Amino acid sequence: MPTLKAKALRPGDVIGIIAPASPPRSQERIEKSVQYFEKRGYRVELGQHLTSDEASGYLAASDKSRLADLHAMFRSRHVRAIFYHRGGYGSIRLLDKIDYDLVRRNPKIVVGYSDATSLFAALYKKAGLRSCFFGPMPGVDLWNTIDPFTEENFWRAVTSTKPLGDLPIPSNSGEIVSSAKRTEVEGRMIGGNLTVFASLLGTPYQPAFKNAIPFLEEIDEKPRKIDAYFAQLRLAGLFDNAKALLLGKFTGCDVDADAPTRSLQDIFEDYFGKQKFPVISNLPFGHEAQMWTIAYGSKLRVISSPVPSVAAIESPLE
Repeated sequence: MPTLKAKALRPGDVIGIIAPASPPRSQERIEKSVQYFEKRGYRVELGQHLTSDEASGYLAASDKSRLADLHAMFRSRHVRAIFYHRGGYGSIRLLDKIDYDLVRRNPKIVVGYSDATSLFAALYKKAGLRSCFFGPMPGVDLWNTIDPFTEENFWRAVTSTKPLGDLPIPSNSGEIVSSAKRTEVEGRMIGGNLTVFASLLGTPYQPAFKNAIPFLEEIDEKPRKIDAYFAQLRLAGLFDNAKALLLGKFTGCDVDADAPTRSLQDIFEDYFGKQKFPVISNLPFGHEAQMWTIAYGSKLRVISSPVPSVAAIESPLE
């Protein structure tokens, strides 16, 4: 399937904000995130069901309404980028109902992380869309105090038609896990949140593993669950086909007060210590104040030795 690029954002463009998963935490977060974009010179359009009487527990609205907002943003002639207000739960419920032909006719920037993992995989697999960015969300990262590292990386990613090149790795980040002899490789980034990505296995929305660079992160999950998800991915063949593996910081995933446990480092060593491809952990993406913004399916160059580095070597935008 041909891959599709969206147009880069320019001041004056319209940004759409929707809730394909869980509802906004407050009206204040909606209002302040709108103000943030407007101060940057953009216009904002809110999804009709961003706040809805249909909200039910962890779902912002009914599947039908959440899907209608997603389709409306892709159908709109003036909306150039679509943002998850926040993640949460529920995007995977929409995948078999999406009009992928509509997406192919109207490629746009889509931004989010966490539960957005399932939507991004589906849009890449079924529509060939390469402009789904794992990046900051209005109701989480762009409404109050914004980390300068995150802000700089975000705007550079969504406004440039040139390859981003080396992705900055902050000090005390980027740790080599495997003893791979192949220190420089290239491949396309797939993955996202570990729990959500694992839920796609065996479905029609699972991305191709061949020549991939998995990009996995998690937050506040027990070590035994991290272990189980890695086992699931191993048994599904992900690591047999990987060119490299990039792991996030896994904040809050190193403790389990309810049962005997093992450290994340032990688990990483079990699965990746003897891998023949580069594995780098403690990288800035996903549920972190400091994060990269990088597109699903981006072609990356990974160097694991002597100093780990990751570079985006083509642009998903035109």
